[in-house]
This record gives sequence, C-alpha cells and structure tokens, in this order.
Amino acid sequence: MFSNLKYPIIQAPMAGGIATVDLALAVSQNGGLGFLAAGYKTPEAIEQEIIKCKEAALPFGVNIFVPQNDSLDESLYLYKERLEEDFQIPLTIPKPDDDYWTEKLELVKTYKVPYVSFTFGCPTNEIIEQIKENGSYVIVTVTNLEEAKIAVQQGADAICLQGIEAGGHRATFQNVDEESYVPLMEFISTVRKEMAVPIIAAGGIINGKDIHLALNAGADVVQLGTAFLCTEESGANPVYKQALQSGEFTETALTRTFSGRLARGLKNEFMVKYESIAPAIYPAVNTLTQPIRAKALKDQNPQAMSLWASTRFKEIQSGTVKEIFDRLIKELELCRSSCI
Repeated sequence: MFSNLKYPIIQAPMAGGIATVDLALAVSQNGGLGFLAAGYKTPEAIEQEIIKCKEAALPFGVNIFVPQNDSLDESLYLYKERLEEDFQIPLTIPKPDDDYWTEKLELVKTYKVPYVSFTFGCPTNEIIEQIKENGSYVIVTVTNLEEAKIAVQQGADAICLQGIEAGGHRATFQNVDEESYVPLMEFISTVRKEMAVPIIAAGGIINGKDIHLALNAGADVVQLGTAFLCTEESGANPVYKQALQSGEFTETALTRTFSGRLARGLKNEFMVKYESIAPAIYPAVNTLTQPIRAKALKDQNPQAMSLWASTRFKEIQSGTVKEIFDRLIKELELCRSSCI
C-alpha cells in the first residue's frame, strides 16, 4: 500500500493543531503521505478536514487515539491544588470521555479514508476488519515487540515503530513506565527479525541520512514529525517555533507533567518543577493543565508550555514543506549513491 508513494516519507499525525490540512496536503503533493490528527478534535472538526483532503484527491491518512481513561485518585486532586496555588488559575478535573471514539471510527469508514492509524492502543480485530472492508489501510503505533505482535494478530496492515527518540507522547498501549527504552534502529532490527509486516519507522528522523539508515535497517517507510514543525504549513504557534530554534532550550526529556502520559518535549521549568508530583492519569491531567498552557502561550512564556519535539530538534530547519522535502530527497539520494 506504500508503493503508491513517490517517496517513503510519512508526516506524523501531530495532535494539538500541528498537523493542519495544509501540512498534510503539502506533504502528499510532494510525494509523501500527509496525516490528519483526530485526537482532541470534535467529529465535526475532523470531518471538515477529511472533506478538504478528499476534495484534493491526494493520498492522506487520519490518526485516532484509542480511548484510555486512567482512574482518578487523590494524586490528581493534590496536583490540581498545587498548580492552582502556583499559577492562580482555576482548574477543572474533567469527567472521563472517549474522545468521540465511535463517531471518529464512523467518519473514517464513511469517507473511506485511505490510511487510518491508531495510537495509545490497538483496536479489536472486529473494528480493524470493519475499517479494512471499506478499503482503508490500517496502521497501529507500537513501542515494543510485544505490542507489535498484538497489532499484527489483531489484523493491522502495518505497524509504526516508535523509537525512544520520538517527540510527543509515547504510544504505549498502557500508561505505565516502560521497562526499557529502545532506540529506533535497534527496534526496527528486532521487529524485522520476528515478522514480515510492513514497518513505518518513527523517532528522531530528521534528514536524508536518517531515512537511508532506517530503510536499510528494515523499515519500509519512515515517519517524520519534528522535521516539519517549523514549516510554513505547520500549525505550531510562533512561540513554539521560536523555542525550537532560539537556542534557549538545550535538551529534551520525557515528562508526565502536562498530560499525565509520558511525552518527549523541550525540557523547561514546568517539567523540572512538577515532574516528581505529576500523576500518571491521562487524559485528565492533559485537560487539567490546558488553562496553564493557554495562558503561557498568551504570555509568550515557553517555560510553561508543552513543546513536544524529538531528540534531534536542534537540527530543525524552517521553510516550506517543498523546501524541506527537496532537501530530504537530495540527502537520501546522495546516501543511496555513496553512504555505506
């Protein structure tokens, strides 16, 4: 199903307004595969985006979050009290919800979305087969070999391997601390030895040489997110883009402070101050901290914003998607002809 792509490059479905229709279509127009992010959006909002992509008559995909509601306990209320005291902003503990799971599944089936991917878990075989019956190609994001085996057993057409270098949320099926963190290239090699399923490699891929290495390791295609963050088509706000390229931030870290789920982003003051008390309760913590993040954006204060990025963020370049794509392909072709 990836053979119809001119280049083996997928744009990561970055939620939170990053993966705009313009970004997805620009990637597809340049020979890759653009993705929309359904996470945190209403059915009406993602439906309008799907319609625009369908009208463009280009390949595209939609990513859906598998529902997960960790149990609320005292640690969440204590976290709320501490944040309210420090920021002097009223915060709300949300009621559990499934992020419009059923409605979003119906949308991708109704509109026969070419590619449908899942994060934070694996749908049942019944759900996957229903989506495939409409002609969609189903992808499940995994973080270890056990999850990869589950995804294949449930009928996934392909698996997206998320290396520890990846920016944004860890896509683990369960919201627990991982026993070990596997670098992407090692992960690809391990899975390829075990199964023949098509592999998408994701995590810390920023240039053509990285693409070449991932493909040589056994991946069929690669998925890039951070590399597109500072493009003109990206939905990242100016404060976010400035933080990525200003030199103010020197490293990334995994944190639960903003969402209750481990995610990699630029290491800032909020992460350092609250990591020890942030509860592993997703998506409640994500909703809880939203007013803090919104105020930080308004105040142009990156030290209290969730600035998701991979370990390779220092190599980000600005420009249009076409300019980024042209550079990636030039580097890839150079490696194919000269890299060992």
